[in-house]
Amino acid sequence: MAQTAPEAEFQFVAHLPEWVLDFPIADETWGGALPAIRPEPGNTVWGAAYELHNADLAALDRVESAEQRTRQTVEALDRIGKRHQVIVHLLDGPPTTNSNGFKPSADYLRLMVDGSRHWSLPIGWIAGLEEHLENRA
Repeated sequence: MAQTAPEAEFQFVAHLPEWVLDFPIADETWGGALPAIRPEPGNTVWGAAYELHNADLAALDRVESAEQRTRQTVEALDRIGKRHQVIVHLLDGPPTTNSNGFKPSADYLRLMVDGSRHWSLPIGWIAGLEEHLENRA
């Protein structure tokens, strides 16, 4: 986020109930599959919500588009349960063909783990990300 949207301002920790994290985007640049989120009952996705200026949002849209994601607005909850409309970038179309058997990108996962720790996201969320790293072996 700091590289793509340097003016972004952290607002709150957010979660998306009934959404799941998946790794459906084959990407050789990252050396593995990239994440995307999608609705799925019984799951929760955690992250940080930022306020972005238009130029930073446009830059983020370009990066996400290159990774096959497009902007959509969804409802998220903060830590105390207040509802917020937030922008997320969702997979645009079907998952890419993962003919090389890509596992989740270790580099991308490490960034996710570091960010999750930085924002003190739930330990279960962080453990799940770390489990993806361990399963790469």
